[in-house]
Amino acid sequence: MAGKKVFGTEKPDDRARELAKTLSLEEQISLLAGADFWRTKAFPERGIPSIKTTDGPNGARGEFFKDGTPAALFPCGVSMAATWNVDLIEEIGSHLADETKARGADVLLAPTVCMHRSPLGGRNFESFSEDPYLCGKLAASYIHGLQKKGVAATIKHFVGNEQETERKAYDAVIAERPLREIYLKPFEIAVRESSPWALMSSYNLVNGVHADENEHTIKDILRGEWQYDGLVMSDWTGTYATAPAISAGCDIEMPGPAKYREISKVLQAVEAGELSRSDIELAAGNVLYLVDRTKGLDGPPESPERSRDTPETRQLIRQAGVEGLTLLKNDNNILPIKGAKRIAIIGPNAKRAIAGGGGSATLNPYYLTTPFDGISSGTEAKLVFAQGCDSRKWLPLANDYCRTSSGEPGVTVEFYYGDRFKGEPAEIQNRPGTDLWMWDSAPKKVLPAFSFKVKTILTPVTSGFHEFSFSSVGPGRMLLDGELFIDVWNWTEEGEAMFSACKDVVKSIFLEEGVPVQILIESTNEVRPLAKMSIEGKSHEYGGCRIGYREEEQVDLEDEAVKAARDADVAIVVVGLDAEWESEGYDRQTMDLPKDGSQDRLIEAVLKANPKTIVVNQSGTPVTMPWADKVPAILQAWYQGQEAGNALADVLFGIQSPSGKLPTTFPKRLEDNPAYHNWPCENLETVYGEGIYIGYRHYEKSKIEPLFPFGHGLSYTTFDYGAPTINAKVLAESDTLVVSIPITNSGQVAAREIVQGYVRDPKSNLPRPEKELQAFAKVFLEPGGTKTVDLKLDKYSVGYYDTSLGQAGAWIAEEGTFHVLIGASSADIKASVSFEVTESFQWIF
Repeated sequence: MAGKKVFGTEKPDDRARELAKTLSLEEQISLLAGADFWRTKAFPERGIPSIKTTDGPNGARGEFFKDGTPAALFPCGVSMAATWNVDLIEEIGSHLADETKARGADVLLAPTVCMHRSPLGGRNFESFSEDPYLCGKLAASYIHGLQKKGVAATIKHFVGNEQETERKAYDAVIAERPLREIYLKPFEIAVRESSPWALMSSYNLVNGVHADENEHTIKDILRGEWQYDGLVMSDWTGTYATAPAISAGCDIEMPGPAKYREISKVLQAVEAGELSRSDIELAAGNVLYLVDRTKGLDGPPESPERSRDTPETRQLIRQAGVEGLTLLKNDNNILPIKGAKRIAIIGPNAKRAIAGGGGSATLNPYYLTTPFDGISSGTEAKLVFAQGCDSRKWLPLANDYCRTSSGEPGVTVEFYYGDRFKGEPAEIQNRPGTDLWMWDSAPKKVLPAFSFKVKTILTPVTSGFHEFSFSSVGPGRMLLDGELFIDVWNWTEEGEAMFSACKDVVKSIFLEEGVPVQILIESTNEVRPLAKMSIEGKSHEYGGCRIGYREEEQVDLEDEAVKAARDADVAIVVVGLDAEWESEGYDRQTMDLPKDGSQDRLIEAVLKANPKTIVVNQSGTPVTMPWADKVPAILQAWYQGQEAGNALADVLFGIQSPSGKLPTTFPKRLEDNPAYHNWPCENLETVYGEGIYIGYRHYEKSKIEPLFPFGHGLSYTTFDYGAPTINAKVLAESDTLVVSIPITNSGQVAAREIVQGYVRDPKSNLPRPEKELQAFAKVFLEPGGTKTVDLKLDKYSVGYYDTSLGQAGAWIAEEGTFHVLIGASSADIKASVSFEVTESFQWIF
């Protein structure tokens, strides 16, 4: 393939730069914005093909947010991080490359490396950790896996995108030292070790300047100090001006077609002296370099999307799930389950496939497995199910009750030209569900202004006062049997669904079993609320609606659960969050389990009925656990993709030992977390007042005991840590030290242990954390087996950023003694060794 580069041997792409020079100014400008929602601009006559991007971090979705090509759904980012297994993450990256190619795409919009600043971050599940070193090392492995197969990684979001509240408007006010040591560090590690071919800017401002226009972070640090030669793209609709973003180094505005980079606007900026032609040529060259690295100049046309559901990918996802499952508590070795004849499976998530969080990380999976599915296939015991309570944020989608007029499952959608339903439908589609988000799935021919009708027949299975819910991005109304039922045509209060829809409106009505109801939705893609038209300067947006439905409960769910638990040998209660509570687009409002205390009450009631109660929590972030001291076993199950149920069963029944460890601290109370006093923002300003003290750094410095510490995770066996040795006692600037620790499996079960190395600087000119993670390794041991684990340290392991050095600050390793603390968690230190830096030294990158 012309222009194709071999991974690891890339050099500055002279072919792309030279080609950029031969283009006219107008052609160069045309490359600086997407051609459509996912693709770059092609110039076939110039040998420039289009390349296609696709979301996202835990699977390559393809072109459509909803109901797209079936794809592999991997565990979410925080679950991947809980494995602490860099080799496994690289293999995931390799399989994601194959998945990306199967979607006809060349660029995967991943990994996400924003920090877990607060437990309430709506997108924390998608990212890795509260620790920048762990985050950066995992990202580097993920990127290696992708790019060795010729698929570009897009590390994101650069930088300071730790909240979703007002994400396009808030200003992340971050002092230079925490910016360098915490928030830029994962990007720095990834750029140094794996050179991601693309990077995505964040929506927010950083210290008063939008991230895509921020010369300090993009031009000075990324392009200057780090010498990054890849492409920088905006987040989708995350460009806010013409000249500032291009001159700062943001190469391409996404999605297309161009808004701020229309040829006339860019030419005006050049003529006004706001933008140089060299800036445009450089950006065009960066776009062409990405084309050359992936598809190749003169590369082939885009291949159609297809599925590739392979046994190897299934097994990898299952193994990643097992290794990410984190055993937080296991009193009296209640786990694994042995000899149970009757098992109660209880909880709102027990028969639901809670496989991922919400937003752009979602996709249409090849298949899903629920906890009940996995447990059923993993045991011959009699299973008794009880839901126990309802925890849904919104009413369930109406999918299961809906049929089209021809009897097919789902709904019929009629699209019309213009926003007044005039004439005959321009296109008619059948959709399987009632989550109808039109951002990237409305027919292109009806854009930019369209209206649509949704028609379906809903048949109740019981009689009662049943509930409907309806929300709409633009104007919308719901009619039942021709009568207006819910009207949100001129809504003013924004909700959380679909990023910018109205608040969900819920209304009940008596329906009879088996008597069908005709549902008609009328909606358009006009901007709502109307005030946004003048603020954002546009009259039409993407449109869409959501229809929910729930039939009246006929039983006492908690009482049903108590009865099931009382007669069982063991009770498994599966609780947690889901893609409605944790999602891109908004943050959580509380650390408590939803909703209204019902899940906490359920756990207490089941525990009272059966002391052998195991709690499985599915969430991407910490939750409060007022019952933690009472229940004998707690398993943190994260969001684990399509094999979630099977991976859970493997651990519950001891097919494999759990080996996950927490990549984020679980505090006892929301009030204990480091961002509590500066969350989420005040007058659109978020002050990162905790500085470098996020995560375990904060809890240790403030002497606040967490519920479960960073790095914590139990096993079905025991490990003995031997005496560590170090290969040298002095670290110089170019040295690498190796700390070696013998680890023995002193129990009866084959298992994996994660060995963590923290560095403490007991005396420095500036305050430093009590200790910082600077090395880790995962080792598999048979019972009685011993292996030596090597932890490598270098200058990056001891340095901190001092803003008083030089013109803009520098990294410094100060003269003195450093301690290496070796532990099974940040709170469980087993041994230590020391070394010295005999003469201070400084560096930039």
